Amino acid sequence: MSETSGSPDNNGFQTNAWHFAALIVGNVALALGPWLVRLSDTGPISAAFWRLLLPIPVFAFLAWRARTPGPIDRKLALLVMMAGLFFAADLASWHVGIERTRLGNAVLFGNSGSVILMVWGLIALRRAPSWREAGGVMAAFVGAAILLGRSLEISAENFVGDLFCLFAGVCYAFYLLPSQRARTALGQWSVLLLVCIAASPLLLALAISAGEPIWPGGAGWTPVLLLAISSQVVGQGLLVYSLKNFSPFIIGMALLTQPAVAASVGWLAFGEMLVPLDIVGMGLIAAALLLAKSTPRQRAPTASS
Repeated sequence: MSETSGSPDNNGFQTNAWHFAALIVGNVALALGPWLVRLSDTGPISAAFWRLLLPIPVFAFLAWRARTPGPIDRKLALLVMMAGLFFAADLASWHVGIERTRLGNAVLFGNSGSVILMVWGLIALRRAPSWREAGGVMAAFVGAAILLGRSLEISAENFVGDLFCLFAGVCYAFYLLPSQRARTALGQWSVLLLVCIAASPLLLALAISAGEPIWPGGAGWTPVLLLAISSQVVGQGLLVYSLKNFSPFIIGMALLTQPAVAASVGWLAFGEMLVPLDIVGMGLIAAALLLAKSTPRQRAPTASS
């Protein structure tokens, strides 16, 4: 495979240096999200609200440009809107967890939906896991137990933050199941637009009920704007541009840049030091995420994904 020539590899993926750069930069942009949540002074759930509300005009324009002629499947559109409710729960829980635990933990647990999807796929297919799949799930459980135990040693607050991020991972899995199904028919940008439209009002209601400040205060609009641009527009946009050009294994490898970047930011900006046991736990969960991302999705006769 030649990255600069754009020739297809043995699996038929057409890649070049720009696709690879987009894949890496997109993951890095997403990894910076937790740092920007902490910098925002609107409250964590309010930051999630602005993160989804501000990019709506951009996604509306991109969806209009990419839309193919013909009627929109209204059932699929409604399904995506319902998926947006799970995405709202995901972001609300994840952003609250980000405020309470280490950034590396937040990113790893927030991405645990990939492992949950792998387990769901096995259940839907009604088959036992292979040794490789069982090893990945076991690694995820052991790694999570290590990181949860380490957080409990630091403080109960960190432990609670980990639980919020784990719950976010569960919600993210339930968001992905219907939204992945709808992407082929509706288009990626239409799906993102519908999700933002459905999730942002719920996030606003949750932020108000939690008593959070909605409008940016002393820190100004910069952290909120950067969060919306980096996580939703740049991060999602570059991944949309690049993912179709790479095998699941390469995508899984690129995903591992997120916890590495987040842990580095946590160390440099907030003094979140890692001990060898933390690194072992992170490595086990990272291996499980890599396996989950590199496992080809198989459709079961009764599965909704």
